[in-house]
Amino acid sequence: MSGNNSATIAVQLYSLRHFTSDFAELIRTVAGVGYRAVELVGTPGLSGADVAAILQENGVKAASAHVGIQGLRDNLNETISFHQAVGNRHLIVPAPPSELRETSDGAAWHAFGAELGEIARRCADAGLLVGYHNHWWEMATVGGKRLIDWMLESDAAANVFFEPDLAWAVKGGADPLALLAQYAGRCPRVHAKDLAKAGENEEQMGLADVGYGTLDWDALLPAAKVAGAETFVVEHDLPADPVASVKRSLGFLTGRV
Repeated sequence: MSGNNSATIAVQLYSLRHFTSDFAELIRTVAGVGYRAVELVGTPGLSGADVAAILQENGVKAASAHVGIQGLRDNLNETISFHQAVGNRHLIVPAPPSELRETSDGAAWHAFGAELGEIARRCADAGLLVGYHNHWWEMATVGGKRLIDWMLESDAAANVFFEPDLAWAVKGGADPLALLAQYAGRCPRVHAKDLAKAGENEEQMGLADVGYGTLDWDALLPAAKVAGAETFVVEHDLPADPVASVKRSLGFLTGRV
């Protein structure tokens, strides 16, 4: 799967939150192991211009960013301005609002999808796209539909893209290949995360470096590209050695996407 249509490989900086809180050191580090793109998550105390300068200095671009729903609800204009300054066009809500995490009310998830659709409409005027990243919660089925489908399948959410986290989807009981096929054309960003074998890496949330767990990447990578993946975002939520983990995952994906 190499060639002119090769995808970008980025790293979700959440993977390295225990390594350093110094953004400049963080970007130097991921650039040093070979990443040329990152998915941002929280840049406290830095302006968009600050972030842009640090990225540029290290030859790294912002492929996307995880932005909490509260920030979009309360400070949308400021959030838009920040990401315009950074040069990032993809804003991704990484999890549902707290009031939805414990509910299996399909109508409530449908309403949340409509809210994201309205935020996406406002962001589109500024040249930005809005998406949603799943955990395992959204794979629960209510009334014959998964919660993710209640949220994304409505006309009101048609302008919201989907960033499938393949490992969390599997943990939630979904078939990741079927999920990618269902949302084909709507997945410009895909989270590359792996699940360890049962009983392994329990101190790492049961996760593994990409390519060293149980997911079938030979099938998933081409399916993700068919679904629209332009960027694969490496993530490990609790690696024992963050830098070694993201480097190992990069090594596995290089040449395969």
